[in-house]
Amino acid sequence: MAEEMNKQDSQWQKGVIEKLAMSSLKEQKASRRWGVFFKILTFLYLFAIFAYAVGWVVKDGKATSGSHSALIDIAGVIMPGGEVNAVAVLSGLADAYDDDGTKGIILRINSPGGSPVQAGIINEEIKRQRELHPDIPVYAVVEDICASGGYYIAVAADKIYVDKASVVGSIGVLMDGYGFTGVMEKVGVERRLLTAGRNKAMLDPFLPVNPEHEAYAQAMLDGIHEQFKTVVREGRGKRLHETADTFSGLFWSGEESIKLGLVDALGSVDYVARDVIKQVEIIDFTHQETFADRFAKRLGASIAKHIGFDVEATGIKLR
Repeated sequence: MAEEMNKQDSQWQKGVIEKLAMSSLKEQKASRRWGVFFKILTFLYLFAIFAYAVGWVVKDGKATSGSHSALIDIAGVIMPGGEVNAVAVLSGLADAYDDDGTKGIILRINSPGGSPVQAGIINEEIKRQRELHPDIPVYAVVEDICASGGYYIAVAADKIYVDKASVVGSIGVLMDGYGFTGVMEKVGVERRLLTAGRNKAMLDPFLPVNPEHEAYAQAMLDGIHEQFKTVVREGRGKRLHETADTFSGLFWSGEESIKLGLVDALGSVDYVARDVIKQVEIIDFTHQETFADRFAKRLGASIAKHIGFDVEATGIKLR
């Protein structure tokens, strides 16, 4: 009898142990499944953040179903890879024109000028898009300043609006630099330069001015200035009241620039959207730089620096 009871107790204990073992095994499997699940979830979350950062996903829903005025900011110095550059502005223009709801485009300009090449590319693209989409007008709205390269861009628009205190003009070209020959003589520094090509050291700041080189550079600046004049005359047409000072590099207030025909009228972004385009809703199509863009830009700048190439070395600016 005792043996039978001991046998039953042993079987019961064995059963309990087996159940506990099975229960523990199930818990471990469930724990592993939840662990794998949370790891996958974490990975997807981090991947989504990364994709958002590098621009693989759309960060702002610019496309709309309703009619609107499209806004593109042109704010800052115009230069390759800078605050305002052709790639970014052209991207914004393309997005604005591709949106079926766009009824008019506003270029909000606040720029002192910059690269004549970048300004020229933007000017040409605006004119090209206007020809392709004659039913979508383009208006430039000046805030604080629209000088030189900024104005080069503005004249491609159908009309230019300003504030009465805006600064407009400075239609000219400059090449700036410094001369250190006198300082070098005083401190006893000798310039040692070897070149292949008699003009390779042209306008070197550590050498005396060469009249031949100076004349060559001036002729080049005059040529770019003539290109600027042509763009302004074509853009403004009969509205331009040309005087001896128009292309002298002077600048005027918004109020004075209306009288000179450099711009058309007083008006803000809200005014143009509401009363000119007749679309109060404004959608911003300004190109936003992604993490990938910034990384590529820094990488390119670093490479250029290490190989000794400076894209601003010429110092030629529409300013």
